[in-house]
Amino acid sequence: SEASLITLTTKKIITKVVLFFTFLLSYSNKLKMSNANKNKMIMCDRLQKMTHFNKHEIEQLFDKFQCMCKLTIKDKPGKMDRLMFRDFIQNDFNMTDDILMDRVFKAYDLDNDSYISVEEWIKGLSVTLKGGLEEKIKHVFDVYDLNADGYISREEMFQMLKQCLVKQPTEEDPDEGIKDLVELALKKLDLDHDSKLSFKDFHDSISEEPLLLEAFGPCLPDEKVNKMFQEGLKEAVGNSR
Repeated sequence: SEASLITLTTKKIITKVVLFFTFLLSYSNKLKMSNANKNKMIMCDRLQKMTHFNKHEIEQLFDKFQCMCKLTIKDKPGKMDRLMFRDFIQNDFNMTDDILMDRVFKAYDLDNDSYISVEEWIKGLSVTLKGGLEEKIKHVFDVYDLNADGYISREEMFQMLKQCLVKQPTEEDPDEGIKDLVELALKKLDLDHDSKLSFKDFHDSISEEPLLLEAFGPCLPDEKVNKMFQEGLKEAVGNSR
């Protein structure tokens, strides 16, 4: 009948429309994936020239970052907030000092927007894991300079040492012991004797005695943790090929 014919024609039209929009959606998703992969390749090439990682390591770090940021807040997609970063350095680098973890976050956050992008994360890891002494001196100084005024003051040294030293229950006044340590540190590191550490003081002292690099608390992964992280990265690269 005519009514049946109209119904059949309408169904065919609806089917074609659905198929068309399904195709458009599929094409749009493929285009987005293609653009995302292209942007990833461009970023990897750029970071390879700026960091100590090779292209395959950067790709794996990119994927790890994306995986960690799946639950990121909606207004900053693909970025790591302070809490996520603290979870990362606690779990992967065994860092636990609240003050220093916040300062490491600031050292990674190059554009000071209170979030860490994948590029900032990979650049930070390059220094943290594979950086030379010069890079690490700059990184550690920036971490220890708690108020970012270009100096490590007596008060900042006291605050960091108090945070990282274990209090002895039998000690009557632990603050006095920490003050003594601050004076010893100044005697050793304050080359121009102005009662605070400039970057030059810190740089020149650590260049002479690298073992003093983390004198005011750990802000780099120790050798064992560093090795484990890099071995895990190499294994991930090998499995992806």
